[in-house]
Amino acid sequence: MLEKLKNEVYDANMQLPKLDLVAFTWGNVSGIDRDKGLFVIKPSGVDYNELKPSDMVVVDLKGNVVEGNLNPSSDTPTHTVLYNAFPKIGGIVHTHSPWAVAFAAARMDIPALNTTHADTFYGDIPAAPALTKEQIKTAYEENTGKVIVETFEERGLDYEAIPAVLVMQHGPFTWGKTPAQAVYNAKVLEVVAGEDYHAMMLNQTFEQQNIALPQFLLDKHYYRKHGKDAYYGQNN
Repeated sequence: MLEKLKNEVYDANMQLPKLDLVAFTWGNVSGIDRDKGLFVIKPSGVDYNELKPSDMVVVDLKGNVVEGNLNPSSDTPTHTVLYNAFPKIGGIVHTHSPWAVAFAAARMDIPALNTTHADTFYGDIPAAPALTKEQIKTAYEENTGKVIVETFEERGLDYEAIPAVLVMQHGPFTWGKTPAQAVYNAKVLEVVAGEDYHAMMLNQTFEQQNIALPQFLLDKHYYRKHGKDAYYGQNN
């Protein structure tokens, strides 16, 4: 079942250690077949060196395992919530990449400060609130997804234009039209988090200027890659 998608999700998962986005087993990628209403996700706690395409687990949009001999990722309920709430995404990534986790631990959005950020994210990457004791006790992973969705709704954010979020005290989730694109967005997120940290420290030490990216430059870089008038690359 879904053998092509299993291979696609496997390949995307294997990119996480190659891109220095995970240590040990601290991450997962999933991908969805919208027509069938099923998604494929990495099994829980399996070392990347031992992972095989056949290990991927098939899950329905109610979170039930449809096929697989291994337990799905412990973050499966989060992925389930996001796939149901964000109907245009095709892949999800969760990591504990250190620069992004640092912003999550500091309870800070990752601000748009440079064009590297603007090429992928149309605005600051939001930090969703930390979960309450009750949310963690009752349905931790499911409530993680709900907090993410509520953050986008309450702040009026477009999940396609800003395909990433931080969960305070936890770490980042990213998504995209495919599992591979979700991995790409996870790497960009980590890069810009590191760049922002250094820019903010330098600014604090020296001039203390307003270093936020101006709206016109954010618009230029985002829309030259996205939307009907995009012209970056060879396919537009």
